[in-house]
Amino acid sequence: MIRDASTRDDRPDSRRKLPSVNAVLEMPGMPALLARAPRASVVDAVRAAIESARASDGAPRDDAAWVSAVDRELTRIVRPSLRPLINATGVVLHTNLGRAPLADVAIDAMAAVGRGYSNLEYDIESGTRGSRYTHCAALLCELTGAEDALVVNNCAAALVLALNTIANGRGAIISRGELVEIGGSFRIPEIMQKSGAHLVEIGTTNRTHVDDYRNALGGDTPIGAILKVHRSNFTIEGFVAEAPVTELRPIAAAADVPIIHDLGSGLLVALDELGLTGEPTARDALRDGATLVTMSGDKLLGGPQAGIIVGNRTAITALRRNPLARSYRVDKLTLAALEATLALYRDPRRAKREIPVLAMLGTPLEILRRRANSLGDVLAKHSVDVQVVDSEASVGGGAFPTARIPSVALAVAGDANAIESALRLGEPAVIGRVADGRLLLDLRTVASSSDEALVTALVAAIRAHS
Repeated sequence: MIRDASTRDDRPDSRRKLPSVNAVLEMPGMPALLARAPRASVVDAVRAAIESARASDGAPRDDAAWVSAVDRELTRIVRPSLRPLINATGVVLHTNLGRAPLADVAIDAMAAVGRGYSNLEYDIESGTRGSRYTHCAALLCELTGAEDALVVNNCAAALVLALNTIANGRGAIISRGELVEIGGSFRIPEIMQKSGAHLVEIGTTNRTHVDDYRNALGGDTPIGAILKVHRSNFTIEGFVAEAPVTELRPIAAAADVPIIHDLGSGLLVALDELGLTGEPTARDALRDGATLVTMSGDKLLGGPQAGIIVGNRTAITALRRNPLARSYRVDKLTLAALEATLALYRDPRRAKREIPVLAMLGTPLEILRRRANSLGDVLAKHSVDVQVVDSEASVGGGAFPTARIPSVALAVAGDANAIESALRLGEPAVIGRVADGRLLLDLRTVASSSDEALVTALVAAIRAHS
């Protein structure tokens, strides 16, 4: 087909002027990038820079601009997928942001064990093979009053292992008011089904009585366990009733049926002095009569992700012998961090001071306000306009769902969404929250050691936006 000359576009196509990969690699400044990263990564970055210029029809103007473009692409390529960030949301146990930050002693323990070999499955005293399941058991028993303990990789695994061991092929009684959904759309009925236990629902959403359990125990379905799930991520108020473990204990004992209490939060010390009440500790749950208690390591306990099972020695032994236990086992780094965290609880005052989650929850309001005012003064010198405002933080992680913790935040002037995006995409990423058209950076979840990094990130975000 011959096009009419009047319709032909004779404008030069800037994309034809794009340099080749080899030409970019020979530009001044590229040797520094080649020294910083493997050649293959640099080549990938060059190709990405060329493709970006081709797509935008706007090539860098000179060699220096090309090197800068390649540098940006190289930074993106070699940057780790999992990386640190600053949590300024005010949600202490933010599941999306990794839940509990670890105590310094836990980090040191992981480094010490990870740096070389360890006695993970070796009994030093006897010189024979040992078991990884022994490493945190004694401490957990000491802190909770349990006869024995077992650590697996998360609380869902702990519950599946407990039900599969105790109630596989038999019924597990649970109140309809406790058929909850946990994070990531995982639901208790589905977890129970995967365990091999048969769901035996009793009561109603808002009211379940002891007689409901008694009737189910006397029914036609063979019962392997009674399951109590602590409703840690929501509350039911009004015309409600539930049967506590203390009232279930005698009827469970009479039927020779164990009680599994899924506690969830992993609370080891009461936080009443902080105004956080109503969440049972693991010791409370065992004292009330639970055969087994399951809980998370990375929530209010303040340790690494882990599923912790404490309780009756015979039951724990059976769980340990279940072949599924191997598929749920934890690695040496998790055990090292968990043991170091648990050791802090021998002195509750030290635990509340050194475990970041507990320290954040307990930081006095006046300290947060002083930090906020100081940060505001520093930011003003960089022409960043912020206002110190009252805020409300939350525990998160499915614990104390109705608790609102007084806090202090920096309200950043300007286009809230644009600045939020610039902060989120910066290095390090800063995650705040937009409320009532303002970007709020809540200091309750920002470690004081991160104040300087927060200032640097905010100044960079404001400048990028302006």
